[in-house]
Amino acid sequence: MSNTSNFKEAVRQAKQNALVGPNVIQNALPFVGGGLVLTAFGAWGGLGVLQSNPALFMPTFIVAFIAEIALFFIAQGVAARGNNKVALPLLATYSLLSGYTLAMLLNLALRTNGVGITGLGIAALSCGVTFIAARSIGSNLTETDGFALTKTIQLGVIALVVVLLAQVGFSFFNIYTPSWLEIAISGIGVLLFVGAAVVDFFILPRTYKDDQYLPAALSMYLTYVNLFVFILRLLIALNSRD
Repeated sequence: MSNTSNFKEAVRQAKQNALVGPNVIQNALPFVGGGLVLTAFGAWGGLGVLQSNPALFMPTFIVAFIAEIALFFIAQGVAARGNNKVALPLLATYSLLSGYTLAMLLNLALRTNGVGITGLGIAALSCGVTFIAARSIGSNLTETDGFALTKTIQLGVIALVVVLLAQVGFSFFNIYTPSWLEIAISGIGVLLFVGAAVVDFFILPRTYKDDQYLPAALSMYLTYVNLFVFILRLLIALNSRD
């Protein structure tokens, strides 16, 4: 959910500029794809640890999660300053750690009747379809509609983060989200990140120059990872109803 920190600054900069990086998304796509491949490798490693040594997974998960958060802010700052040689290995490591921390959700999906490997395929395919549709819609938004949608998605994602933090807090007191509410939260998350995918194609060329492809790639990477997560959560919730 770290991409919430990108919205406000992106909107501020975009409002001050016309199209400053018409090719930035095209330049960023190879790095988005590379990040997603590394995430898959990280998830594969996490699933391996879960299966071979479950007691080891949780301590390493906590370390990986903390390191992932720290790396996000460090890599984002380095990439924004244009130091791509330093930012690239940081972002690669971040992608691996992101995959490792996703292993718990993937393991739950694989063990849930009605989801399994088919559900993982559906979530991945849905992200691909979203990319194709978002590219067409986001690239053709008017200035008024684009900024209005960006603001709406920004507020929605902030509200979603608050809800997710509340979920985590309640879980410490053994209070868990009922299935109907989990379905609603996951469905809203899917809609918000579909909207975020559209916003990326509108806002990123107005925020970053063509040579600032790494921060643009990080924004897109986060959008599609979060979309994948919420689609998977929705599938799990739908197939785990009481």
